[in-house]
Amino acid sequence: MTSFDTLETLDDRAADPATASASLRDIVVINRLFGGRHAVRWGVTRLLTGIPRDRPVTLLDLGAGAGDIADDLRRHLPWRVTPLAFDHLHCAATMSRARGVPAVVADLHAIPLPPRSVDVVIVSQVLHHLPRGAVPAFLRNVSTFARIGVVIADLRRSPIARAGIWIASRLLGFHPVTHVDSVTSVEKGFSRMELDHLCRRAGAHPTVRRRPGWRLVAWWRT
Repeated sequence: MTSFDTLETLDDRAADPATASASLRDIVVINRLFGGRHAVRWGVTRLLTGIPRDRPVTLLDLGAGAGDIADDLRRHLPWRVTPLAFDHLHCAATMSRARGVPAVVADLHAIPLPPRSVDVVIVSQVLHHLPRGAVPAFLRNVSTFARIGVVIADLRRSPIARAGIWIASRLLGFHPVTHVDSVTSVEKGFSRMELDHLCRRAGAHPTVRRRPGWRLVAWWRT
C-alpha cells in the first residue's frame, strides 16, 4: 500500500514540463469522465445556495492544474463567475490561460493574496498530495481568503476505485506517469470520516458528502 507521504510527479515543481503537461491533459479526461468536474460544481452550488443569481462571484481554484474545473464552473454555474487559478507548475498556468482562465504560478502554502480577497476558495484533488498532518494548517490558511466559503473535493479511498482507475488508464491510453500516479492518488484518498475530521481540526464545520466516481466533497461557510 502506498504511503500517504508518497510523492507524485505533479508534486515536483521541477518536473519535466512535457511529462507534467501530458499528465495534466490526462487529468482533464479523468475529471470529465469520472466525476471530478461534477463533484466540484455540486459542492459550489450547495455552498452558494441563497446567494442571488445576479451577484458576481469570484472563485480561487488552488492547485487548478489545466484549469478545466475553473472553466467548467464559469460556463455552467448560474452565477456570474470570475475564476482565478493558482498552481505551482508553469505548464499548468499556461494550460489554464489557454482556456481563458487567468492563472498565477505560486506556492500554495504562501498564497500572495490578502485575507477575504475572493468569494469562494476551491481545493480540488489537492489534499491527498499533502502529508496528513499538514492538512489542517493548510485548510486554516486557505479559509482566510474566502468571503463566502470553501469547497473541498477529493478522492475516496477504495480498492474498487483503485482497480477501476488502473484499468481505465490503460484502456484510455494515458501517459505511463498518469497510470502510476492515478493509482497512487486513489490509495492516498480519504474516507468520509477522515476528511470530516481533518476539516474540523482546521476549525471548520463542514458538510461532507460522497459523490459519484469515488469522490468526496466538503464545504463550509466562512
